[in-house]
Amino acid sequence: MAKKDIKQKLKQKLTDKYRLVILNEDTFQERFSLKLSRLNVFVLGGLFSILLIVLTSLLIAFTSLREYIPGYSSSALKRKATRLTYETDSISKKLAILENYTKALKPVLTGEVKEEKIDSILTEAKDVIFDQRKLQATKNDSIFREKIESKDRFPISAASSERAKNVFFSPLIGNISQSYNLNDKHFAVDIVAPIGTPVKAIADGTVILSEWTAETGYVIIIQHPDRFISVYKHNGTLLKEQGEMIKSGEVIANVGSTGELSTGPHLHFELWSDGYPVDPINYIDFH
Repeated sequence: MAKKDIKQKLKQKLTDKYRLVILNEDTFQERFSLKLSRLNVFVLGGLFSILLIVLTSLLIAFTSLREYIPGYSSSALKRKATRLTYETDSISKKLAILENYTKALKPVLTGEVKEEKIDSILTEAKDVIFDQRKLQATKNDSIFREKIESKDRFPISAASSERAKNVFFSPLIGNISQSYNLNDKHFAVDIVAPIGTPVKAIADGTVILSEWTAETGYVIIIQHPDRFISVYKHNGTLLKEQGEMIKSGEVIANVGSTGELSTGPHLHFELWSDGYPVDPINYIDFH
């Protein structure tokens, strides 16, 4: 019975309510009141302690405050140690290279390796006898040589020289439904082909645009050397992204019929030089 009474008294003490009142000292007016029990105080105190420990641990783990606690190294010291580790590794590699070079050079400096005998090679070369008669051109050969040298074998005009300099790969083989026409402001050729036919890059270059537009559908634009730009519109899908390096003849898209201005499956191909449109037929054979 005594133990039971002790437990009841302890439980009573823990659950007994107490009123905490804050009064105005002059007027004794009640400003604040709060009902508490010993059990409430213990629970709130424990939760506050746990929260304080968690916050302190987070501050130490994720802020620079840990540098002021003994046993933790500073971030600057870690960075310096990492940099010194890389430098040490680099110096070790250089030292290994120098050691190998010294080992290879040592036999030459000590005279262990004899100098190469090249006189025998020269002697063998002198022993080779050439038939001078076979080296002399015949009369017919001389006449033919004079005939060729007197002709302008490569009469290339200024306009055609530019075409010869820039030879492009055909992006697509097919029939041209609409040709290049400055008067109609059609700065391209439209090449008809089935949907899904691979579209290829005309030359090496870099993709400067690869995206969807409402009027022309999927569009890809490539910057080439010698200030040439090729434009491919109305594609079904795009296989390259902006910034990628492209090789000549590499597949960059598939034929489609995308965009509001498309009239069917075809490739709308434009070629620009120095900021001006040029007729692609003058540079590319589409057949």
